[in-house]
Amino acid sequence: MAKVTKPNNLQVNELYHTKFVKLYDLTYDEGAHYFEASRRDAADVLADKGDDVLTTALPDAVSACLVVVTPNDEPRQVLFYEYRYPTGQYLLSIPSGLIDARDGGEDDPCAAAMIREIAEETGIVVGEGDRVTTISPFLFNTPGLTDESTALLCVVVHLDDLSPLSHAGAEGSERFGDFELLTAAEVRQILAQGRDPRGHFYPMVAWAAMTYFASGIWREGF
Repeated sequence: MAKVTKPNNLQVNELYHTKFVKLYDLTYDEGAHYFEASRRDAADVLADKGDDVLTTALPDAVSACLVVVTPNDEPRQVLFYEYRYPTGQYLLSIPSGLIDARDGGEDDPCAAAMIREIAEETGIVVGEGDRVTTISPFLFNTPGLTDESTALLCVVVHLDDLSPLSHAGAEGSERFGDFELLTAAEVRQILAQGRDPRGHFYPMVAWAAMTYFASGIWREGF
């Protein structure tokens, strides 16, 4: 395997700063610039870190393949439409959210954040008898543009019925539309078409979660 050579004179210059997104100019050679968006402060930008950080860092966010099991019905994946401002559309989405400082003190920060986000975005309270497992602890979303990352989890919840479903916990700029409670066969149909039931394209992380559910891997240990 060829040795990977990283720029040894990288400079990280902040161009724009808000609470949720920053813009950096990564100057890696004289006159050579690469621009990236990030959720991280300048001291934490991954471009300027070593392999030890890249294998131990917490992701920025969490996302879930959420499966509900109810009596006398086959398991269903919980998806919903969420307004995504950069696209100007409601896109088929999965429960997701940023990891907060309050999660850092938990034994499993990703699981703690995911359980909170599921309650806020779907009204479902994950109980002691339900299952929360990690599919992947750290995934880069679009590393050609940003170092933003997410952990992908699988959460299997047992409910008597679907009455708890609600978007009442939406916060800030969040806007949600209808729920889609889909069987594995229905999810496979969406994957085959490459479009949601409304005919729109959908995010890659939703594709990953749907693929995981449709494959049946989530049933391991169920």
